[in-house]
Amino acid sequence: MSEAVKEVPRKERPQFSNIHVTDLMNYRMTPSAYVSILHRVSGAVMFLLLPFVLYLLQLSISSEMTFARFAGILEHPLAKLVLLGLIWGYMHHFCAGVRHLFMDFHVGIEKDSSRQSAVSVLAVSLVLTAIAGLKLFGVF
Repeated sequence: MSEAVKEVPRKERPQFSNIHVTDLMNYRMTPSAYVSILHRVSGAVMFLLLPFVLYLLQLSISSEMTFARFAGILEHPLAKLVLLGLIWGYMHHFCAGVRHLFMDFHVGIEKDSSRQSAVSVLAVSLVLTAIAGLKLFGVF
């Protein structure tokens, strides 16, 4: 090799390390990261609450009296808020799952289209939750 090539100063390469808990507030996440994290959280919550939801389903279909008691419980505003949270979890998990299926077929994996689909997943899941919430709270 020639002397000119040997004398070229090397650029300092950036050092990447794991993010510490104290750095989380300074780390800027993309919309795709939020969708991915919320997809996992909503899936875990739905999985963990599945026995409770199945128990409530069993109570609601066992007799007319238990159905009336179950309907009375769901009239409470706090119960409606919990149900609205479950509805949001399902809506978000479904919409994010459809997004991930498209990405598995290499559709929308570019940076701009990925960001756009992540924002649309957040928006669509919130709109669907709002519509279900309006129906749940008796607006229509």
